[in-house]
Amino acid sequence: MRQTKKAKTVSRILFSLLAFAFAGTAPSLAQSYPDHPVRLVVPFAPSGPNDYLGRLIGDKLGALWNQSVVIDNRGGGATVIGTDVAAKSPADGYTLVMVSTSTAVNPALRKRLPYNTLKDFVPVVELATSAGILVVHPDSPFKTVADILKDAKAHPGALTYGSGGIGTATHLSGELLSIMGGVKMTHIPYRGAGPAMVDMLANRISMTFGAVQPTLNYVQAGKLRAVAVSSLKREPWLPDVPTIAETLPGFEAVGFWGIFAPAGTPPQIVAKINADVNRVLADPEVQKQLAKQGFEPVGGSSEAFGKHFKAEMDKWGGVIAQAGIKKVD
Repeated sequence: MRQTKKAKTVSRILFSLLAFAFAGTAPSLAQSYPDHPVRLVVPFAPSGPNDYLGRLIGDKLGALWNQSVVIDNRGGGATVIGTDVAAKSPADGYTLVMVSTSTAVNPALRKRLPYNTLKDFVPVVELATSAGILVVHPDSPFKTVADILKDAKAHPGALTYGSGGIGTATHLSGELLSIMGGVKMTHIPYRGAGPAMVDMLANRISMTFGAVQPTLNYVQAGKLRAVAVSSLKREPWLPDVPTIAETLPGFEAVGFWGIFAPAGTPPQIVAKINADVNRVLADPEVQKQLAKQGFEPVGGSSEAFGKHFKAEMDKWGGVIAQAGIKKVD
């Protein structure tokens, strides 16, 4: 018994010494970070909202830190390739990764992932959100969500909606509309949002959910008609266009973007990045640039982002299961 107590006492002393030593180095970790360039992996090809957001935030952080933030575009595999690169990088704060709705959807959509989305990363900060725009061709008879649902109920499967591919935000928004509206529509997947928009402009499909840019430009030019937005509240860039939720209460299909770091990244560094990104997002000039692209800045704590990310995983995983979408390799 005496030996056990002695062992426990020694363990407590060693633990206290280690804790004291770590506490002594903790401030220096945050104060000296970063002392060389930081890599921000963007798991998409250059161009598009992910790349735009990554470069905007990266440039501002670089100026704040007096260190370069290097954007490393690693497209392919519906974000899996780039995300895996980050998962296998040192957990020292010098490799970060942009995550989005696609990252949250992949665990439910793909048969296997080379990383564990929740265990291999730590949330750092949420950057922004952005609603989608449900659009039809100007020659379409549909002017409201109610018009679409009425026709879809009368002619199951006849209406088509295009998307940027299986499991994309534009696809799942359409599935959510079908589920909540109690209708059946036919999904037409394309190899990216661009080709889907080409056919939408040519009136070859009934409707699509488009990102704010460039969809808003087409609406303003009269080339497309905005039926509704996918957020819970009306948007300042289309104040007269209703939300889908005004017809289907609770409907929300809003994209989000944020930053993860490899699991094991020192919490002091995570806290510093979080604080500095929040500082960047509070900059009026940054907010102005984000608004032009249809982004709404978020910020907040890493814990809050972690909860939101998990909620999005659960939500879209449920939609995928209810819609019967088969997992892909």
